[in-house]
Amino acid sequence: MGLISTMTVSLPSINQYMGIEKRAAQFRSVCLEKSIQPFGSGDTTAGMEYEFQVVVEGSSDRVDLPLSIKQSSYFKNLIKRSERGDCTQQSVSDLISFLEDGKQTIWKNSWIRIKPGCLSDCAAEIIAGDFLADKRQPDGPLRKDRNRFYTIHRNEQWLRLPVSYVLKLAFADCVNRIRHLPKSLVELGSLLQKNFISDNTSPEILSLTIADSRDRSIGEGAARESARTFLFVQLLARYANTHFGLGESGQRILIYFAPQAPQRQKQINDLIPDSSYRQLFLSPCLSGWDQGEEKYAYMELCHSTLSRSQLNAIAKLKDAGIITNNLIVLPNTSNTCLANNGIHVSLGSKILTKLGDNLNGFN
Repeated sequence: MGLISTMTVSLPSINQYMGIEKRAAQFRSVCLEKSIQPFGSGDTTAGMEYEFQVVVEGSSDRVDLPLSIKQSSYFKNLIKRSERGDCTQQSVSDLISFLEDGKQTIWKNSWIRIKPGCLSDCAAEIIAGDFLADKRQPDGPLRKDRNRFYTIHRNEQWLRLPVSYVLKLAFADCVNRIRHLPKSLVELGSLLQKNFISDNTSPEILSLTIADSRDRSIGEGAARESARTFLFVQLLARYANTHFGLGESGQRILIYFAPQAPQRQKQINDLIPDSSYRQLFLSPCLSGWDQGEEKYAYMELCHSTLSRSQLNAIAKLKDAGIITNNLIVLPNTSNTCLANNGIHVSLGSKILTKLGDNLNGFN
């Protein structure tokens, strides 16, 4: 039995539509009268959202991804099923080979493990606030899934966090450690921490400044801003490796641009169940949303729907006569669709922004 959800949408009235048409006509009139060219030279702005590929470098007994898989209920049950003959030995050996390859020290999209004592009081305070079920209620309950951010490692309790969130912590930690920093820079650092968000697999970072075409082409301005942001991210990764004790614990964060999901990401996607894949790789949405746990549940639904859509496609192909019999191989009901990397560019117009705020602003 499927679930059906309904949504009520309020459509604009006829008068509202007429108001929109009138406003658009006013826009056109002002632009023609003043010889204004929106998105022309000197008017265009650009803001970017960067989605990076992250890697945690280290041996399989030091890095969170292989350790989490080995410690999971799925892996333990898979071993038991194999011993009983309930599943093929090949399914077990392939997964063990992925985890125990002695030459493999690169783990794409892995989380990292941090000793709580390695964080400053400021970073610990930020974590405590982000563990709230609703950040607008400081005295309210905590997230129900907060236990997943702790693990017993080497007989001690460690934090386990996605790299996207660690970058934000590194930013906050760095600002807090610098003595005699001007108040204006402290406030700016606190504000820019909100640009470090993630709801997919890849870290998502909003450009720290808006590129302007006033002094140069918008393409050059966007390229300069992208280069600055990328350099800043590299510095934060290096800071985390050094000040959070990652290097000492056998972990090292690497960050770069990649247009497609890595091959090993696709490989592990084929080796583990859909639900386990989401548990390992989807961002828990600790940063960027007041109700992060609800946002995470939404992203789980998105990935589950996109994965299972492949099965629906088979039915459509059969209905269309492209598949003529039932002798087909079912595809994997999971995919790496949320491990998308790249740069999203949003263009803006200063003129249209002013016109939108006040049509009389050019008088």
